[in-house]
Order: sequence, then C-alpha cells, then structure tokens
Amino acid sequence: MNNRGDLNTEQQNQRSSDIDTKDVKEILHTINREDLLVAQAVKDAIPEIEQAVDHTVTSINLGGRVFYVGAGTSGRLGVLDASEIPPTFSAPQDLFIGLIAGGDKALRQSIEGAEDSAENALLDLEPFQLNANDTLIGISCSGAASYVISALDHAREKGAKTIYLVTNPRPYSMTNVDVVIHADTGPEIVTGSTRMKAGTATKMILNMISTTTMIKLGKIYGNLMVDLMAVNEKLIDRGTRIISQITGLDYDRSKERLISSDYSVKVAIVMEIHNCSVDEAHKKIDKAGGFLSRIIDA
Repeated sequence: MNNRGDLNTEQQNQRSSDIDTKDVKEILHTINREDLLVAQAVKDAIPEIEQAVDHTVTSINLGGRVFYVGAGTSGRLGVLDASEIPPTFSAPQDLFIGLIAGGDKALRQSIEGAEDSAENALLDLEPFQLNANDTLIGISCSGAASYVISALDHAREKGAKTIYLVTNPRPYSMTNVDVVIHADTGPEIVTGSTRMKAGTATKMILNMISTTTMIKLGKIYGNLMVDLMAVNEKLIDRGTRIISQITGLDYDRSKERLISSDYSVKVAIVMEIHNCSVDEAHKKIDKAGGFLSRIIDA
C-alpha cells in the first residue's frame, strides 16, 4: 500500500460526517451504533485469532513467553492486558510482557515519533533475549508503525513465532509473519481516531488471546477464576466464595481454608477435597498439570 489515506481507518465515516451538528444524545447514539460493528469485525477474525492462541499456548508450555509490542493506543492496550495476567491467573510476571514505543512514559502521554523508531524496538527487546520458544504479537491499527515491524522482524530472526494484529483489511507495511489478524473496523467516528473502534477491537482480541491461553493452561475451572491471586479484600472474598461453591463448605470455613493455603484458591480446594496438606495439594496440582478438573473428576 503506497498511500496511508487508503487505509480504512483513515477514511471519512459518512455515518458521522455531520456529528458536530448533533446534540449530545445523537452523538452518543452515533458512537454506540458504530461500536456495535466492532464485535462482528472481531468475529470475522476468529480463525486467525485461533491460530494465534495455538502459538501462545505452545510457547508457554515450552517455557517461553508472549510479548505484546505496540505504539500509542495499541501499545497501551498491550501493556494493560499483560499487566492483568499475574493477579487474575497467579501467573508469573514475565509470562505476558507488554512493550510500548517510548517506554513507560508513553503510557501517560504521547511520545511524538516513538512509533517511527525501528532501532528503539531492538533496544527495548534486547534485554529479553528472544528465542524460539517465544511468541511476539505486534499491534498496529494501520500496520504502519516501524517500531512494531522492527520488533516482528527481530522476533522472527530469533526463531520466535510472530503475529501481526491490524484493524484494516491489510497492513500499510507488510512483513513476513506466521499469522496476520485483520479486524476490519472501518472508518472511525472521528476520522483517523483509532483509539475508538480500532482500539476497542484490539482490546477485545488481546483479551481473547490471553484469556483463552490461560484457560487452555488450566487456570480456570468451569468458568471460575480458581487461580486468582487473593491480594486484597475483594479478591479474598471472591476466592472464599469460589471455594465454598466448589467444596460445599460454608463461607467462614472456606475463608479459613483460603488462609491456611497461603491464599491460593486452587490449593485450598484440593486441600479440602483430599483432606491433605499444602505441600500435598501442590504436588497433586503439579501432577495434574495445573488442571483442577483432572483432580476433582478423578
């Protein structure tokens, strides 16, 4: 593609072309109608999202990591999703890693020109020593961010799996990757403002990738968050209720089990079901590959 203006996300949206003349209620309804189109765009991309999850699950099972690399809104969404994995699933901090062009400062303010630096992508990735067990997901609504393309190229050179997430029918700049996820969200309500529909689609897809990956790694029982990290009152309460629901214990006894398990919901459940110690529960969980269903069903 030779002209950025040809990108769908850069086109003027005729359905919102007179939005500046509308009252507040009409503006909100216009935005909402456009947002309703996002889920379909994501649905159309599910075959490619499935391929991406196959790679992320394989990487983690091999001891590798998943990297999200982006600029601007795309980078912020990657960092956000990666940061929520440890408390939600009791996963290591370095399992999902989010990198944004311009560094942490760019999370709060725009760093002009950061997305255009191919060299900075290499500098930011260097400490992680990418290898063939890793998967790198480059996120760029337009597919025009040199920072992202450089990261994808570097990852491929290191033997890692590479996934390119864009919100156009095809990226502005293509590179050789294992999977391209295209979520064609079309023209934005405010022309070119990809923090809107394109950003929404990006967040949905990243949530789908990380959540499905964690499910396939045994971090969920049924649809219950049995591997949550009970680090505050809200999560202690949630964990207690999960223990109660699965084991049949009353609330107070479930909370006692949670405390005695060093605040691990999964360990507390196994301790109760098998009337065993913390160490024995850990051994059973390890033997089951982390899948609580294999322990309970057995």
